[in-house]
Amino acid sequence: MESVRAVVYMSVVLSVMTSVCQGQRSPEDQLPPAPEEPAFGLTTNQLAEALKGFLDEADSRMGLSVEKKASVIPRCDVGERCAMKHGPRIGRLCDCLRGTACNTFFLRCY
Repeated sequence: MESVRAVVYMSVVLSVMTSVCQGQRSPEDQLPPAPEEPAFGLTTNQLAEALKGFLDEADSRMGLSVEKKASVIPRCDVGERCAMKHGPRIGRLCDCLRGTACNTFFLRCY
């Protein structure tokens, strides 16, 4: 218990000392300012417009859907079908609500 208390006190002291010493840096130790010349000869607005155009074109080509993702399984209520039998295998249609489970014989949430 004492060691935990000592660690907490040391972390508080170190954080206070760090914040106090931040203002004591000399100008030579600070990072240089960012260069004023634009990257690739383009301004920030031009780069943003080019990126937006590229993403719009890629989205239209791929036909990406934000509504449905492969890893997200919809929820089903109690009594709804939650699985489908494919020969010896059972495929999941939806995920049962909390407190219920998918019955593998009836293939419904109970």
